[in-house]
Amino acid sequence: MLGIALLALVWLVVGFWAPFAGEGDEPVRVRIPNGAGVQQIGDILDERGVVASAAVFSARVRLSGRGSELKPGSYRLRSGMSYGAVLTALAEGPARNVINVTIPEGRARGEIAPIVDEAGLDGSYSRASAKAPGLDPSDYGAKGADSLEGFLFPSTYEVARGASARDLVARQLGTFKREFGGVDLSAAKAKNLTPYEVLVIASMIEREAQLDRERPQIASVIYNRLSKGEPLGIDATTRFAVKNWERPLTQSQLAVDSPYNTRENAGLPPGPIGNPGIESIRAAAKPAKTDFLFYVVKPNTCGEHAFSRTIDEFTRDSQTYNAERAARGGQSPDDCPS
Repeated sequence: MLGIALLALVWLVVGFWAPFAGEGDEPVRVRIPNGAGVQQIGDILDERGVVASAAVFSARVRLSGRGSELKPGSYRLRSGMSYGAVLTALAEGPARNVINVTIPEGRARGEIAPIVDEAGLDGSYSRASAKAPGLDPSDYGAKGADSLEGFLFPSTYEVARGASARDLVARQLGTFKREFGGVDLSAAKAKNLTPYEVLVIASMIEREAQLDRERPQIASVIYNRLSKGEPLGIDATTRFAVKNWERPLTQSQLAVDSPYNTRENAGLPPGPIGNPGIESIRAAAKPAKTDFLFYVVKPNTCGEHAFSRTIDEFTRDSQTYNAERAARGGQSPDDCPS
């Protein structure tokens, strides 16, 4: 019995502390996303072969009390590292000669430029993202596109310190081509939509949707209104035209004479209003099959919408929204965590 107990103790020490693993073997590139919890980090390390067990890693971190010290970013780790060595590396943070630039989904070029400037990349992002040798919008059906808006794929990019805005744009375009190349466009082609028009729709979905499950439904509303020749009435397109993403739109802005004003003009705007992520692109390429024509924010939720088929249903839903907004003194009636 004593021998069995000693063997169990040795197994526990070796498995939990991995004293013989040391600094590991082959180099492995690992990216820890922003907001990742201990369990998600453990899963990533396990999948990449850095540690032997995500569960043991998580237990080690919690036992050490250092969970709050683990930093996001890109790391050059090694396969088969000890749990202690990995924990030390993630607490120290990524190498200082690397910059992580996070481009949120949906942002337009004008919104991305300050992010790039703040990251310290050389050169003008606005100029770099106007035209680049890595991608021609006309190959996707764009006619007269004046920039790469829509093709600048949002993600977190690891770039070397001293890299330029052009380097980042090249990375974004490369990621776009890889991600977009895997999207099934057959449903959109059946509606005579070009890949570029799919991007236009996706950019609107990205601004309208907060919940992934609603993206195909919002796409269906856009498709349905297009088929009926009705204006889309998506104010985000007007915000793009007047470069006002934060403040309430004024009446003069809502009536602006612009092809991007989808209250005044039927059909799609002439180009994307931002750079959508893959979920919005997939929804734009393959919308849900519905007969919805309208939607409005559902009060007392976090990003949910009430979808409707008739103007009477939409009016009722809008009145519910407006009543709750009035009850809150004109504030948005959402229940999102602050």
